Amino acid sequence: MFTFLARRMFRAPIHDIYCGLRGFSRALYDRLDQRCTGMEFATEMVLKSSLRREKISEIPITLHPDGRKTHAPHLKTFRDGWRTLRFFLFTSPRWLFLMPGAALLLLGLAGFALAMPGLTLGGATLGAHTLLVSALVILLGFDAIVFAVSTKVFAIREGLLPEDPRLNRIFQILTLEKGLLAGGLVFLAGIFLLGMAVLRWSRVQFGDLDYATTMRWVIPGVLLAALGFQTVLASFFISILGLRRR
Repeated sequence: MFTFLARRMFRAPIHDIYCGLRGFSRALYDRLDQRCTGMEFATEMVLKSSLRREKISEIPITLHPDGRKTHAPHLKTFRDGWRTLRFFLFTSPRWLFLMPGAALLLLGLAGFALAMPGLTLGGATLGAHTLLVSALVILLGFDAIVFAVSTKVFAIREGLLPEDPRLNRIFQILTLEKGLLAGGLVFLAGIFLLGMAVLRWSRVQFGDLDYATTMRWVIPGVLLAALGFQTVLASFFISILGLRRR
């Protein structure tokens, strides 16, 4: 399973990630700048070499049992398996944060688009409650994507991951100032919708409201205000993480 994940997530051209017989140069070892001190050390070597596009070759070997029977194997299936999977996720913000976040964001937007006009699917009417849940899913997805970008920037600056030219090009376009501007505009749009909801409330002398109608102003307003505010904070935070030290 871990060999499959290494080939799928990191495109490592290997067929046994746990093979313990390896040869490597001192120059490669210095470039990898490995951090793990436990059993993940061998896995880190493969993943980092693959991420850095180092040359990796495989030579068939024959494994012979060593005959030792004085103690049980040191490896524990679930404990050490979890440590390996955890390291896989730590080394791939895309699979840990970005992919789940993008899926949640798309799911939330789809629910929002269906619930906003109050459509009926399979006999179920999608109303304000669906709208509220969809807003929550959008916020969770957005937060996960922000975590993905923040983790990627931090890992590159600390030498845990190699430079990513695509990320550099994105940051050349999406600057701090553009993030602040976009976040501010989205926040103001949310405040405007909330203001319209208060205006409708004032027209009934701040009495009871038709929640099925009013919530279609309040929920989008709260969602946009939250997304705008988080965008402003995320823009500052990611910019701070991206500062280069002399």
